Amino acid sequence: MAASKIFSFLFLQLMFVLFVLHPTNAQEGLKVGFYAKTCPEAEAIVKKVIVQTLSRAPTLAAPLLRMHFHDCFVRGCDGSVLLNSSTNQAEKNAIPNQTLRGFQIIDNVKFALEKACPGVVSCADILAIVARDVVATPKGPFWEVETGRRDGRVSNISEALLNIPSPFGNISSLKRDFQQKGLSVKDLVVLSGAHTIGIGHCGAFTNRLYNFTGKGDTDPTLDPNYITKLKGKCKLGDTLSFAEMDPGSFKTFDEDYYTLVAKRRGLFQSDAALLDDPETKAYVKLQATTHGSTFFKDFAVSMVNMARVGVLTGKDGEIRKQCSRVN
Repeated sequence: MAASKIFSFLFLQLMFVLFVLHPTNAQEGLKVGFYAKTCPEAEAIVKKVIVQTLSRAPTLAAPLLRMHFHDCFVRGCDGSVLLNSSTNQAEKNAIPNQTLRGFQIIDNVKFALEKACPGVVSCADILAIVARDVVATPKGPFWEVETGRRDGRVSNISEALLNIPSPFGNISSLKRDFQQKGLSVKDLVVLSGAHTIGIGHCGAFTNRLYNFTGKGDTDPTLDPNYITKLKGKCKLGDTLSFAEMDPGSFKTFDEDYYTLVAKRRGLFQSDAALLDDPETKAYVKLQATTHGSTFFKDFAVSMVNMARVGVLTGKDGEIRKQCSRVN
């Protein structure tokens, strides 16, 4: 009996230590309305800049959303994707990030916030709020953004290459990438739905059109009629041109992505891979056959989940004065 009590006591102590030391507990520093007293107009200021931006350049919605994704998958959601490097060795210099656009918009938001509330709102939180607003503004889902993140001081090109999920990924590598960040298989298939807006550069998928297995062949999982259309946009060796990820509604956040994937018209290998797992395939089929019955609600939940990954809170990190450089 005594041995049993000792074992129980030690087990509880161990679980307590693991709980305290686990990096995800930084989430506890996040909350909705973190700036309610220190910068009450923060989210309104961000929204004003984003509404003005998208009225002039609606195609910036997708890259600004993607910027938040790419930030969170490298060192957590700490704004490190925004940092510049005099030697071109920062995250933004990595190949997956070279097609990101909208850094100036983040700078514009930061400038407006610094004018209203100097030294208060982090660049990491700006990315999270902007991601919500670029989705919600074109009639997409809305969610309350938890804030309280602080900015990281390190940005490394090699870490971006290692951590950002690849458009060439298979279902096993994608599940592993998400699991390593504490995200679920459902988060994977839901967040993939962000491909309903934006474009894909030819270099990210032309292997599926011209040389899938190194024998000059096409990807057998891609609809042949779609292959023909894509070849009209992307010639062999073309890395500069692009195709809409959701043809016909690439500026509108909707559920059409899942209809395309179900029809074997997902642009990237990572899109097609969603049909190779029972759970992700079932979700694709559900959204495709019910006009996205739960997609908006699910996307909001998964975005909150992702925005909690590896955050710095409390006294960790800093609040940058400029998002592109450490203080």
